[in-house]
Amino acid sequence: MHSDQITALRRRFHAHAEPGFLEYRTASVILAELAGMGVPVTTGADAIDVGSIAVPPTDAEKDEWGRRAVEAGSSPDEVAWFQEHGTAVIAELAGNREGPVWGLRVDIDALPVDEETAGDHAPVVGGFRSTTGYMHACGHDGHAAIGLALADRLRDGNFPGRVRILFQPAEEGVRGAQPMIDAGVTRGVDRMLAVHLGGDLPTGTVVGGVTDAMATTKWTARFDGEAAHAAAAPEKGRHALAAAAQATLAILALPRFAEADTRVNVGTFHADGSANIIPARATITYETRSTSNTVLEELNRRAEAAVQGAAQMYGVTAATKAYGRAAVSQPDDALLEDVTRAAAAVPAVEHFTPKGPSGGGSDDAHLLINEVQQAGGLGTYIFVGASNPAPHHHRRFDVDEAALPIAVDLLERILRG
Repeated sequence: MHSDQITALRRRFHAHAEPGFLEYRTASVILAELAGMGVPVTTGADAIDVGSIAVPPTDAEKDEWGRRAVEAGSSPDEVAWFQEHGTAVIAELAGNREGPVWGLRVDIDALPVDEETAGDHAPVVGGFRSTTGYMHACGHDGHAAIGLALADRLRDGNFPGRVRILFQPAEEGVRGAQPMIDAGVTRGVDRMLAVHLGGDLPTGTVVGGVTDAMATTKWTARFDGEAAHAAAAPEKGRHALAAAAQATLAILALPRFAEADTRVNVGTFHADGSANIIPARATITYETRSTSNTVLEELNRRAEAAVQGAAQMYGVTAATKAYGRAAVSQPDDALLEDVTRAAAAVPAVEHFTPKGPSGGGSDDAHLLINEVQQAGGLGTYIFVGASNPAPHHHRRFDVDEAALPIAVDLLERILRG
């Protein structure tokens, strides 16, 4: 697959951006492309355990995004399959000689960002701006195209071992990797790779292994109290909103740690009722992050104590639920040697750094890498610069499409050995 074909795929994905676990059109395009290549695929229960999705889409969300996918050209039967069995797709390629089993994670979901409409924004100029209300503001459209282009190149079988390309849903909110792990997708993998475009790095720059990713957990906390008249009988009520507000302040005030960098945030706050009613229910969502898996566990414990303490203060009950998580992983030096050799053989890689920072973000691909490492394998998370004109998750985010073939060339060199 040549650079113009890779670009065309990327633009096709970009124009129809979809939320996590609802990537029906995206997954159907991936399936069709792999079928056209004759590449074996795995879907359904062997690709993702939908029963372990902490907060699955609602029926209304499934119906809405299913309708959109059909209108965009997907088969109604195929959409119905994805609605029931999940949107994960795995391409399986066998080499012509003995070698390791490789895994490569590429993510496919988009963000709830309304894309830039200004005339100087490249997707506007090129006619592929997303109009779905979601946007590929983190490069996942490019990642999906990279995965397909790599599968196309490797279908000749001229490489050692096997390659398993994981097209993962719902990376945003770090929700999709764990259900795929629960389905057994890392079983038997010897070397695990993840690739990401951007990172505020110029095109032609490659970081062989990211070292500063943050472990994170995403939480909901629900407070249940007792409604009452705010003037006539305030003492009869149990103020769920007040408890949620107290918990919000307590979470935001959690202490820093000397041995690791940490972040906390409360992102949403919703409550029932009106001005003259003591609110009986309130819900917040919050996140914890750390550069240490161990510190993250302690941060989560303290956040839970803050939630329960606030609930006790106001005589309400509180229940928390983790709906997404990511870990910290470190690249293996032995695998970085392979990446280093491959980068040296790709002329378009102008600057290579074996290890380097990612900017402190989180990605659940590190869970996949950890699973393989804990089973005795190797892993690394690769950044490929793409001269993004705006930060990740910004409405003007874009990637230099010249970075797409660089990523494919690099991965092909790694896997061919």
